Amino acid sequence: MAERDGPEIIGRRVQQLRTKRGLTQKQLAEPAYTPAYISTLEAGRVRASEPALRHIAERLGIAYEELATGRPAHLATDLRLRLTDAQRTLATGEAEVAAEAYTALLAEAVAHGLETEEAAALLGLGECALDTGDLETARRRFEESEQRLGDAPLPQRVPAVRGRATSHYLAGELRYACYLFESTLDELNRTGLHDPDALLLLYTGVIAPYMDMGAHARAAQAAEFALALAPQVGDPALVARMHRSVARTMIAEGRIAEADVSLGKAAELYRQLQIRTELANCHWMRGYLYAQNGELEHAETELREAQAMLSAKRAALYTSQVAVELADVLHRRGKSDEAGSLLRQVLGDLNSERGAIHSAAAHRLLGIIAEDARDTEAAEEHYVRAMSLLERAGAAGDLADLCRLLGDLLRRTGRVEAALDAYRTGLGHRTAPGTTTLGPAPAQPPL
Repeated sequence: MAERDGPEIIGRRVQQLRTKRGLTQKQLAEPAYTPAYISTLEAGRVRASEPALRHIAERLGIAYEELATGRPAHLATDLRLRLTDAQRTLATGEAEVAAEAYTALLAEAVAHGLETEEAAALLGLGECALDTGDLETARRRFEESEQRLGDAPLPQRVPAVRGRATSHYLAGELRYACYLFESTLDELNRTGLHDPDALLLLYTGVIAPYMDMGAHARAAQAAEFALALAPQVGDPALVARMHRSVARTMIAEGRIAEADVSLGKAAELYRQLQIRTELANCHWMRGYLYAQNGELEHAETELREAQAMLSAKRAALYTSQVAVELADVLHRRGKSDEAGSLLRQVLGDLNSERGAIHSAAAHRLLGIIAEDARDTEAAEEHYVRAMSLLERAGAAGDLADLCRLLGDLLRRTGRVEAALDAYRTGLGHRTAPGTTTLGPAPAQPPL
């Protein structure tokens, strides 16, 4: 129950409501209290008991909570219902409309001191900012949401932590993202806070940064834990997200058929839930799957569908990331001019602090296209830019491959010593991917 206001505030409130209703102090007091008691209460010289306030509230025709706290009856419940509506709006792809709703809800929650609802509105604003690619705002909103929850149990704070970690991941800060995911998992597992929803949210979230860092064994283990936790989770959106994330590890292990089945399950759940962003991501992942399997025509179809869906909901960062993967497929299909044009269009939306991995991938592909056109100077420039982005992000596997491409280019142009240096750098990253940047794996959940 919300904390009562002080005697002076309640006294003024009682006097204003009594006067507004045209009641005398005697009429308000009868039959249980005296006019003198009401006078003393209105002057703020006595702290009324709960029975007294309930009597006065009944005589005034308002709810006890409204009299004691100044908040309209059922305000918190109404805010939660409207928060759910905003979440649904966001889920169907209207991030800007959802952000307007969350902003209004945040103002109401702040005005009435409802910190739990305030935290939920901030969380929603963070998710909206993630959708539109405003990573700095997203990170700030998630931090504020976590702060509002204060000493709440960790499982309640996990969605905000996951949002913060995802913001850092999309900004190219892979190591810190992994740290946030792993330290939270450790705290949940070691302290016995075995909340399946919270654990599943974290294990599915950490797969992508693990994969980009080259820590494939950890990604596979996180996927196995997620699959084992799924039957305990009641939120179908979480289960759908899990299937989409797990598919990525299956692709890396060559389990194409299983990945396709997992993506199909995710797509069906999102279709039922009308979550357009996640449904677009399923098309995106399916396109990646087809590309890895050499089915380039199907890959192009799926990636174009994902791009159209994300573009329609103005998810700028995700749209640019899909465009990079679509450009790779177009290049492999012999459409290099179209691929190069697409990459140059999106590079302005990607940088070291916003989609660093895909920014590096765009430069890598532009380098390959330049090499094909025998423009070695442009190719080398793109490779070097890509290396700088990947080194900052700690994406070991991609960095090793890029060092090979740069080494081959340098060798072909007669710079043997420089080529050897590039190869050695690549071997250093390939030797033990992930182990130089990650500490011990997080504790295992009780499965």
